[in-house]
Amino acid sequence: MLKKVKVILVVSAVISVMVLGFISVTLADKKPTVVVVLKEGDSQYWRIMRAGMEKGFKDFDIDGKVMVPSESTTQGQADLLIKTYKEKPDVIITAPIGSSLSPTLESFTDVPILLVNNDIPVKNKTAYIGTNNLELGKKAGAFLASQLQPGNKIAILGGELSNSVFRERIEGAKISLQNAGIKIAYLKTGIPNDTKTIQSVIKKLIRDQPDIKGVMTTHDTIALPVIQELKGQGLLIPVIGPDGLTEMVELIADETIPGTVGQNPYDMGYLSVETAMRVIKGENVEKFVDSGVDIIIKENSQHRLNFYEKILK
Repeated sequence: MLKKVKVILVVSAVISVMVLGFISVTLADKKPTVVVVLKEGDSQYWRIMRAGMEKGFKDFDIDGKVMVPSESTTQGQADLLIKTYKEKPDVIITAPIGSSLSPTLESFTDVPILLVNNDIPVKNKTAYIGTNNLELGKKAGAFLASQLQPGNKIAILGGELSNSVFRERIEGAKISLQNAGIKIAYLKTGIPNDTKTIQSVIKKLIRDQPDIKGVMTTHDTIALPVIQELKGQGLLIPVIGPDGLTEMVELIADETIPGTVGQNPYDMGYLSVETAMRVIKGENVEKFVDSGVDIIIKENSQHRLNFYEKILK
């Protein structure tokens, strides 16, 4: 009888070891999960950022996915974020449409939140990964001023100031331009991303103020129609659009414009995933992870174009 009990105990111990071993292996094989919720995914800017994120998923062996709302609205993004939160990933990364998403994100108390591309007030955010847009504006303003003379007049054209990205870029540009003695003769914001509207704005500007020597814009979607309209009128003046996307870089390569400043959406995407992995490992991370700003001129334009061609094909 005692012998039978011993056998049962030995068998039970072996089974317990096997079960624990199986659980340990299963847990060891489980990859960390990261879900990204962007604003939208069709434009080149977001496709470049997504490519950086996907490279990060691969390099850090993360089970990751990038999602976009069916409608690029605050409510659409909030609904997708709530759905994502219920899945309980290890980290959520999001590029919030606006600060009205703060209450939604602040309700996610047990999943780390990383913001990418634009920063908004969120009490429980772990970090923001992206551009210092005030500094970007300063660099853009200084670069534009370097192509002009003190006393020259320029125009600033921008999107909605409710977007902190645009607001900070304009603030930064004003500082550098005024320090260089450049006169801001015209400032218009709230311009929609519509080519016809943008071209009508620049037509009126040139008609009313023909002595404008340069244009600063808050993003490439405004800068490109401005350049097209100016070129059509035979006016080759510097235009700054600070996203550094392919069409802008091509205009630098063919010397239509002398240069611009550019964000690094690929690095932004990759760094956000790298930061997520550090959070998962329990490491301390900086509250602001700077993805940097580049000055793009003819001499380095082709390198950027080749890189974009490689990751977007």
